[in-house]
Amino acid sequence: MILNKSFSYSELPFKIIWAAIFLCFIGLAILKSISQNHVGDLLSNPFTKQIIFLIPALSLSFIIIHIPRYSIHKYSYAFYCIGILIVILPFFNQSHAGTYRWLNFGLPLSIQSSEFAKIFTTIALARYLSDNTLHMKKFTSVIMPIILVLIPTLIVLNQPDLGTSIVMMTPLLPMLYWSGARPFYLFLILAPVLSMLTAFDTTVFTVWAIILGITIISARPILPVSLFLFFGNIFLGLLSPLMWNSLSTYQQSRILTFINPEKDPLGAAYQIIQSKTAIGSGGLLGKGWGEGTQTHLKFLPVQESDFILSVLGEELGFILIFIVLSTVGFLISQIIKNSYESKDRFSSLALIGVATILLSHVFVNTAMTVGLIPVKGLPFPFISAGGSFLVSSFIMIGLVSKLSVNYVD
Repeated sequence: MILNKSFSYSELPFKIIWAAIFLCFIGLAILKSISQNHVGDLLSNPFTKQIIFLIPALSLSFIIIHIPRYSIHKYSYAFYCIGILIVILPFFNQSHAGTYRWLNFGLPLSIQSSEFAKIFTTIALARYLSDNTLHMKKFTSVIMPIILVLIPTLIVLNQPDLGTSIVMMTPLLPMLYWSGARPFYLFLILAPVLSMLTAFDTTVFTVWAIILGITIISARPILPVSLFLFFGNIFLGLLSPLMWNSLSTYQQSRILTFINPEKDPLGAAYQIIQSKTAIGSGGLLGKGWGEGTQTHLKFLPVQESDFILSVLGEELGFILIFIVLSTVGFLISQIIKNSYESKDRFSSLALIGVATILLSHVFVNTAMTVGLIPVKGLPFPFISAGGSFLVSSFIMIGLVSKLSVNYVD
């Protein structure tokens, strides 16, 4: 039961707020270094552009703190519909580098609408799960949450934006688990993905088929359901070559060069190789602010967003990377802690969703930087350049601040 008391600023999660602001200042310092020899107008300068977007980012975060909690819950489906609308609108604009991700409204600054849609989707999912908690023991109860997430995900995937579409899906399983769904149902959601990934190696696919069969038998569903689940996943695995052929050439190249970077060192593998070189050359303490050769000689691509940790490592060293990762780890762990302690189920689920989104960005960006996963354009929270992502990140901090306090408003 929510505690019956009025709102108080003293109860806001200032540890989370200050952690986010600290990361933001680190990001601004690195962007200032990257931009010191920038030639062009102010709006094309990563540092200046980040400063401009920081104003609405902090303002929206502050406004959200003062929105009544019941209003967030009440209008969550309306925001979800707005989220669907804003990810469709870019298809009516001109394409940018062959993609339809941006809304410009005739302004010099563009907005990546999918960054906000993933928040609206998470809030709508939190409402549905909190309103239907008592029914989560049936498999049919997980169908609607899947549909809620799948609709915006498929739209974003067709922009195309594989990275954001993956992030949009990631809160689904943690939030279903948090709401009390059976682990077997979560396994069934994940199984098709594993079936397609393992199908590229006969031995691995055979092992997966055995694990799949044992898991289904252990759950003891009726025979027709068991057969459908098993052979349905096997069939999906057999469709993997078709899925591979549906990927664009650059996506296939990124995956192949992830497996073997030497395959195309000056092409698809160039980003990973330069990123590793930058981090390795920085050592423990770095070369010094503004002294990164890989950065300032422009060997390192997309250095202001996707590979900003590489710049951080080259100029300020592994110690500062450790501090940044520790800070963001602390921030996410505090959100999960507040979710666990929340007296309101809607707030608890929404907090888990936000924590998952932030964790997804941190994991993918960090792993990509050191070559542990294929290159995928996902920025690092609060540090990478990107106005839309900065605003959406502080919107999430505003939601966390609002939903972490147990009171009636």
